[in-house]
Amino acid sequence: MEARWKALGLVLLVAAVLIFAYRTKAQKQIAIAKSPDSFDRLIVNNSQTMLNEGRSIFRFDTFGDESFWGGTLKLHRAIEGSKLGGVGPGLSPATAAAVGLKIDLDALPASIVHALKSGQVDLNDPAVTLALIKLNSVLGVTGFFNPNGSLKSVGLQCAVCHSRVDNSFAAPGIPAGIIGHRLDGWSNQDLNVGQIIALAPDLQPLAGVLGVDVSTVQKVLLSWGPGKFDAELFLDGKGFRPDGKPAATLIPPAFGLAGVNLHTWTGAWGTVTYWNALVANLELHGQGTFFDPRMDNAAQFPIAAANHFGHTHHDPDLITAKLPALHFYQLAIPAPTPPRGSFDEAAAARGDKLFGGKAACSTCHIEPVWSEPGWNLHKGSEVCIDDFEANRAPDHRYRTTPLNGLWTHTKRGFYHDGRFATLLDVINHYDTCFNLGLSSDEKNDLVEYLKSLPSKED
Repeated sequence: MEARWKALGLVLLVAAVLIFAYRTKAQKQIAIAKSPDSFDRLIVNNSQTMLNEGRSIFRFDTFGDESFWGGTLKLHRAIEGSKLGGVGPGLSPATAAAVGLKIDLDALPASIVHALKSGQVDLNDPAVTLALIKLNSVLGVTGFFNPNGSLKSVGLQCAVCHSRVDNSFAAPGIPAGIIGHRLDGWSNQDLNVGQIIALAPDLQPLAGVLGVDVSTVQKVLLSWGPGKFDAELFLDGKGFRPDGKPAATLIPPAFGLAGVNLHTWTGAWGTVTYWNALVANLELHGQGTFFDPRMDNAAQFPIAAANHFGHTHHDPDLITAKLPALHFYQLAIPAPTPPRGSFDEAAAARGDKLFGGKAACSTCHIEPVWSEPGWNLHKGSEVCIDDFEANRAPDHRYRTTPLNGLWTHTKRGFYHDGRFATLLDVINHYDTCFNLGLSSDEKNDLVEYLKSLPSKED
């Protein structure tokens, strides 16, 4: 017995020494990091600076693209409407909500919030939309105004597609999900990008680049529908798939990207920061520098090659210096945890075992990045689908999509083009593709597990 007590005393002594040593080391590291001359401190300060700058860029920077959306397409005139000096009926708050634009509750003065709750705001008046734009409250949209208050131009930001709001606000005529607190990185599944662009009074510049008439441009834009965008249209000119369906793909989330190599549905375009540069220059039409000689391949990218899009340069460059902080902020956005009660926990636990076992999902979707570390690309034939979208990218492959936060973007379906309406449809597809032999109960358990990601254990 005495020997046991001595042994126990020795264990406790060693544990105490280790704890003391750990605390001492941790305190020393904290002290070093707080030292103004420490490189650790420089790292901490730099990370906070980049986070703040990146958030501002993501939310508010137009990269000078107002020269395109306002100066070239004159979209601001359609927003104003003829009564305010523009053209057409104008963009009322009701219409803006219908095309998926969101309002930042925290940017609204208390007086306006009260008026909205009291039903005292005319939601059919374009002048109200202009007032909301002046407050910088429309996610992803910045207005540039003349001295007399009229709209001079309009620019777009990353946040227009990759942010939405929570359900914290509702009022007469305003359902939840239109006005609320920002949710950066969440895909805006209500945003009808094509319909918004189609409002522009002058689509001839787009028609000229594509080599078609304006009515064809409008037909393509209006085919996209909510939550979708075709990033390759102005590279290869393919407005529709061979089967006649729209070529647009789902707007992906911009959260949970830390540790994920390739970013887009077809991956082979490049990393997160590559795609930021491409989108800022070629999709948002900002003023910067972009280089990719792969776009010189006229057989695959006739529009890009003819317009030298792979060799873009503007002076001054309003984009390149902002890419590091933008990248940093995006990588800092975590995948959101599912709400309590949104999935069956017992079923999800069973699905977790299936995910790494019989269903073999973890062969490609590896925790905790939920994609493959390294080269996360596969041919369409490897996952039993067509290669139309894959062939629009340089490497002709699809990326293994990260699964974190699937619960936030279920509205428009799954896969790059939303071809599978539900998660069960996706699982049924893989069950057939790989001859998994999953039972109905096993499939349902997998669905609940996917709905649970990221789980508390991740």
